[in-house]
Amino acid sequence: MANSPEMRASDADRDRVAAILREHTAQGRITMEEFHERLEQLYESRTYGELAKLTADLPDVDMRNLPAKKSAAPAKKDEQHAGMQAAWGAWAAASGINWVIWIIVSITSGDLIYPWPLWVMGPWGVILLVSTVFGDNKPKRS
Repeated sequence: MANSPEMRASDADRDRVAAILREHTAQGRITMEEFHERLEQLYESRTYGELAKLTADLPDVDMRNLPAKKSAAPAKKDEQHAGMQAAWGAWAAASGINWVIWIIVSITSGDLIYPWPLWVMGPWGVILLVSTVFGDNKPKRS
């Protein structure tokens, strides 16, 4: 059954028209001032006919197939993804803490003790290095 202009509109109908008006504002077809004026009229509208008048001078917008928004800063090819950066950060933090503990123990004991932090940071660092050099450095998409 087709919606006649005299039929009452629902809140969901008004929300759809509001989304369309937002999209036209984002695309530069209407100014923010016009957007706010139309939005006020939108929430005072009661029928489909009144809703149709708000977008009569605007082209149809397919809300399902909007263009993807471009990111503000394009990612560089050689840039590591966030997971690899976090792994290196965790390695650096753990290594730093272990070296501080080693220095404190060496100073308080009066002897230079065996540098055991190398056993913590060595294998972990080698795995990270191999992953960084030979990995694809792209985040996995599911």
